[in-house]
Amino acid sequence: MKKIFITHCSGTKDDSLKNTGKMVTPDVFYTSKRMRAFIKRCVNYKLQWAVFSDCYGVWFADEKHQWYEKHPDTVTDEEYKKLLEDFNHKLKNYDRIYFYYNPARLHKLYKKLLEETALKDRIIKFNRVSDIEKGTFDV
Repeated sequence: MKKIFITHCSGTKDDSLKNTGKMVTPDVFYTSKRMRAFIKRCVNYKLQWAVFSDCYGVWFADEKHQWYEKHPDTVTDEEYKKLLEDFNHKLKNYDRIYFYYNPARLHKLYKKLLEETALKDRIIKFNRVSDIEKGTFDV
């Protein structure tokens, strides 16, 4: 069974990358406590992981991108359609998609994505990163 752990992006980023054009992986780019904890556990358990970016769509752990600033409130209908297509396309070969989120900060854009994706039957949402440690997901 092919599995991936994914979380939504964060507004907390490494500001030193701004306007440098430097290409980095998401573990370097995102600096929030939530993201750091998620990435650390995925790496420790050797799990495949990604971030859902408002700008790039599904951003796999080994992909490099430049700095961006895109708040989910600014995503247009056309951009949303592209993000949804990207999500469906890049994750179509996964049997299980474990989506980590903070219930207090789950933006309506991500709720909509999770409801409208063609892959919704494969998604298991969780909101405690410690569930990865406890083996809740049979990692």
